[in-house]
Amino acid sequence: MEKDLSNYRKSYEKGELILDNVSENPIELFRDWFVEVDNHFDIDEANAMTISTIGLDGYPKSRVVLLKKYTFEGFIFYTNYNSEKGKAIESNPNVCLSFFWHAAERQVIIKGKAEKIAENMSDGYFESRPRGSQLGALVSNQSEVVENRIVLEEKLKALELQYEGKEIERPKHWGGYIVKPVEMEFWQGRPNRLHDRIRYQLQEDYNWKIERLSP
Repeated sequence: MEKDLSNYRKSYEKGELILDNVSENPIELFRDWFVEVDNHFDIDEANAMTISTIGLDGYPKSRVVLLKKYTFEGFIFYTNYNSEKGKAIESNPNVCLSFFWHAAERQVIIKGKAEKIAENMSDGYFESRPRGSQLGALVSNQSEVVENRIVLEEKLKALELQYEGKEIERPKHWGGYIVKPVEMEFWQGRPNRLHDRIRYQLQEDYNWKIERLSP
């Protein structure tokens, strides 16, 4: 089977990114972009991001997760610590996050180190989740082989009965990571493929080096 995609073309004309106008801290620019994208563009789940890890088999792997909080320290998401991504992070905490907001013609790429957040923070977020999502964290041995969907559905029914009228505690194998950035790149699509790319690199004095990259 073959399909030629060479004629798929788009002219990017919705914005610009000027070096003289950017913030000294990339988290501030991320905040401004995120708020603008979330409020003014038709994008479902603007907090959806791709996280790439280096697996135990030596291969990189990317998947989409949801950003749940960002601070000047970094970017927080939640997952099963025993999942494939959790094991990969335990082995090699160097990860890459990326956001692509197609309606705004913008992309953000973040290199950083992932580490577990404090247990009380994970507890607080778990308590805020819908009850079905809490039970889902108990049902799924994430990334493990399962015989069929019926197994999961039966396990969910059993847990619903077990926890009927009871508080559901966060399982210790489930919680949050914070990715602390060491490099962030902002990409704004421009006409004629002369895209704007601004890169921030964290220096030893904890200031950020800011450079324009060729598209």
